[in-house]
Amino acid sequence: MKYLSEYRDADLVAKYIDEIHRTVTRPWTIMEVCGGQTHSLVKNGLLQLLPEQVKMVHGPGCPVCVTPLHQIDKAVHLARAHDVVLCSYGDMLRVPGSEMSLLEAKAAGADVRILYSPLEAVKIAQENPGREVVFFAVGFETTAPANALSVIHAQRAGVKNYSILTSHVLVPPAIEAVMDDDEAHIQGFLAAGHVCAIMGIEEYYPIVEKYKIPIVVTGFEPVDLVQGILMVLRQLEKGTYQLENQYSRIVRPEGNPEARKIIGQVFEVSDREWRGIGNIPGSGYELRAEFSEYDANRKFDVRIPKVSESEECIAGQVLKGIKKPYECPQFGKKCKPQSPLGAPMVSSEGACAAYYHFLQVMEEVE
Repeated sequence: MKYLSEYRDADLVAKYIDEIHRTVTRPWTIMEVCGGQTHSLVKNGLLQLLPEQVKMVHGPGCPVCVTPLHQIDKAVHLARAHDVVLCSYGDMLRVPGSEMSLLEAKAAGADVRILYSPLEAVKIAQENPGREVVFFAVGFETTAPANALSVIHAQRAGVKNYSILTSHVLVPPAIEAVMDDDEAHIQGFLAAGHVCAIMGIEEYYPIVEKYKIPIVVTGFEPVDLVQGILMVLRQLEKGTYQLENQYSRIVRPEGNPEARKIIGQVFEVSDREWRGIGNIPGSGYELRAEFSEYDANRKFDVRIPKVSESEECIAGQVLKGIKKPYECPQFGKKCKPQSPLGAPMVSSEGACAAYYHFLQVMEEVE
């Protein structure tokens, strides 16, 4: 297979679905970790093709969704009170903070800019030496190399008015947190292929052994996902647990050594709070001490009090695979993409947004 269309081949998907139906003999619950996988499953109607015994639940693999409320508040505060040029990917702008989103701050006069790369933010800092420029560095391991490179680039160029507000989260500790949750009953995982393309697959072997669960690394196209589900189900039916790599056309066991080197040079592992989930030890990145002048947290020393999440939002339960988006009483009512209660309704990788846009369950909840 060489071309994208081959991974969307309806006949091939149908063959894998038939094999899934022949394989399954009892109920199983599988979590796809990444929001990109969720959107593909929902958008392509794959959930409806699976046997009733196969329950797919949606994991915490949406970095925008798990960015803590106080981190959004901190970004808003920097943009308004410190008069910085606050740069971010577009997904972050509409995520609600405790009082306002970055988009609302922009509407109120703050200099908030949507960028496609942190290197653009470094360029803005070079062109505006009299202003501080902060890039909101959100993401999993996938976006960490680019954010790290922006710091290295700024340092080498002698740019002093650039910094990043780091909110990086890591996938393997999140899988462990889900498995340790008494309410979650996951029996197998589809791991995120793009993360593994950077980091490799070695980190998942200890998880497989510790929890005795199969993990299959997959891509994001329909063929990738149904093949990955079949691989997990074959293990579950046999009572085995292994790490398998369905996405071998992209993912190498060692990942991308150069990208990993850049990450290790600039970042160190730290504890991180996940929105709706809580603190997960060793689940994030922070800038190393030698790059402290590019750490917005240290440069501005902004201390934002933590505010409780909306009691009406069940984002945490959705992100841990405990509930489906449409099981939220406010889904499609108070919570819509235009007026979200939580981040999963905003992000392009959010499970709630996927269900809202593609499953057309509005008639069921109205």
